[in-house]
Amino acid sequence: MFKKILIANRGEIACRVIKTARRMGIRTVAVYSEADADALHVDMADEAVFIGAPAAAESYLVIDKIVAACKETGAEAVHPGYGFLSEKAEFVERLSKEGVAFIGPPAKAIEAMGDKITSKKIAADAGVSTVPGHMGIIADAEEAAKIAESIGFPVMLKASAGGGGKGMRIAYTVQEAKEGFVSAQNEARSSFADDRVFVEKFVEEPRHIEIQVLADAHGTALYLGERECSIQRRHQKVVEEAPSPFLDEATRKAMGEQAVALSKAVGYTSAGTVEFIVDKHKNFYFLEMNTRLQVEHPVTEQVTGIDLVEQMLRIAAGEKLELAQKDVRLNGWSIETRVYAEDPFRGFLPSIGRLTRYRPPQENAHVRVDTGVYEGAEISMFYDPMIAKLVTTGATRDEAIAAQRQVLDEYFIRGIAHNIPFLSALMAHPRFQSGDMTTAFIAEEYPDGFNGGPVSDEVRTAMLASAVFVNAVHVSRATQIEGKISDRSGPQARIWCVSLDGEEATRSEVFPYEDHAVVMLNDVRHILKTDWRPGEPILRAEIDGISHAIEVERETLGFTLSTDGVTRCVRVLSERAAELNAMMPEKAAIDTSRYLLCPMPGLVVSVSVKAGDEVKAGQALAVIEAMKMENILKAEKDAVVKEVRAAPGDSLAVDAVILEFESEAA
Repeated sequence: MFKKILIANRGEIACRVIKTARRMGIRTVAVYSEADADALHVDMADEAVFIGAPAAAESYLVIDKIVAACKETGAEAVHPGYGFLSEKAEFVERLSKEGVAFIGPPAKAIEAMGDKITSKKIAADAGVSTVPGHMGIIADAEEAAKIAESIGFPVMLKASAGGGGKGMRIAYTVQEAKEGFVSAQNEARSSFADDRVFVEKFVEEPRHIEIQVLADAHGTALYLGERECSIQRRHQKVVEEAPSPFLDEATRKAMGEQAVALSKAVGYTSAGTVEFIVDKHKNFYFLEMNTRLQVEHPVTEQVTGIDLVEQMLRIAAGEKLELAQKDVRLNGWSIETRVYAEDPFRGFLPSIGRLTRYRPPQENAHVRVDTGVYEGAEISMFYDPMIAKLVTTGATRDEAIAAQRQVLDEYFIRGIAHNIPFLSALMAHPRFQSGDMTTAFIAEEYPDGFNGGPVSDEVRTAMLASAVFVNAVHVSRATQIEGKISDRSGPQARIWCVSLDGEEATRSEVFPYEDHAVVMLNDVRHILKTDWRPGEPILRAEIDGISHAIEVERETLGFTLSTDGVTRCVRVLSERAAELNAMMPEKAAIDTSRYLLCPMPGLVVSVSVKAGDEVKAGQALAVIEAMKMENILKAEKDAVVKEVRAAPGDSLAVDAVILEFESEAA
């Protein structure tokens, strides 16, 4: 076994590999850019080597720098994680020439499967079902549109060397095919240095299900069950689970056997994933093979009990798999949600900045948090916006979902926007809970974007009761005698008017007892049990026998509370204050309709209009790049451009003005 390995990656996956290596007694070397000098993976590793500027193209993607770090530290092998150089055959070949082992598959397998055009041809030859499409190289947008028409809309335009949702676009019209081709090509060029794009039929009502494979260099290849990854946004997976609630044993076996056949056809070794698209009749078609560790690998580990990183290390060291297919068993259910630095209330735009508060849920046998950040860490604009992967496991799918709902509400983050409210709403969604989902789930259920989860009667009662209780504790603390600041039994016998986001006020009172409090809401009695104290960001309480975890943030006239994907301002006022507050005028919103504002921190890629131009609703105006993704900004209505205030190459903050329109067009 190796004595020292280098991890050619960053963030949570680097930390994840370090944990297994440490358990196995293997020393680790981290690499880091200027932006990652204070990163968690650097602190966790036994050694760390600086490799350059923040941009990945000048650090994590430079093979010479990774090789030099291996030589400097004496690392015997490299684990690539995912992304960056993980699927670059030339990287594997270079390491081999330098006498350094690659903890992954052979270069030939990476080369064959890394090219999606080639991989589909090999898959077809190996007897694997494939999606209809045009696998040839496409010269330009016009040709892409013609091919799309010949295949029949909708189609998927996909970067040949792509992955992670980048370089992918769905087109339903000729115009969308042209625009999608250009964007997919641009993203592919910047992310993979390979701008080839192909077109294939987009299967409607699809489910995205993938098979985890594991193969050694001694002829053994296994499949470790499946993961369902149908909950996606912009082709980026958001929720993954193992097993799939859709597959039966016969379909699982057929998919697994095809995945193994493909692995053997390309001489694959190490851990890998064969991705399929599955229609409502359980017909399945090969999408691609990821020749690396997947982001969602933890759910497979949780239900099989197999540490995939450990197996990758052992296989790379030349060991034989000690498992046979008959030894693989799926026990229980595991669900993973991806916690991202993005604002779901603003179209999931990326968010950057410092994590001023960061308290993930406590890990245990049923809760796992794979993260690469800590309180005080910086979320950079240069890399993927993932904060963590939150994994829960239960005996059943319902148990795993219930655990997710609980720990998502306990996850406390401040300083940046994050998608936890959206994830909580997904877990509470009846359709998700029933297992009735396709890759179009988010688009279908949130066609106008995400505005928060529904306020059920249970959530409303929990929020009102919690706000009244927390307010009573604060009032009690402020009116203590004899300095007993932890005592809750001070004067609280007051009537309060509590309201949820301006709704009609509810008359409330609180009566504290030794082990619980009685909260009266319009003369209805509610029992609240908790050990919460002022200053704690999460109120964990049992209200009328139901457990809740509620984020509490004190405001001038009450509290902002968050739970189950719902965030609301709850006002708690005295009767007289409520009367006066009702007379206050509403503050008018600032009119920004005359401007095109930058919706996120990012880099201006292009501006396609100039002063004096007439633009039509839906017309592309500018392209902003943030966290390796291109975002096309379009006109919301017909207008005339008065002034262009940004140029390609400019780095913009949120709400920076890109264009100003003539006032009469506003």
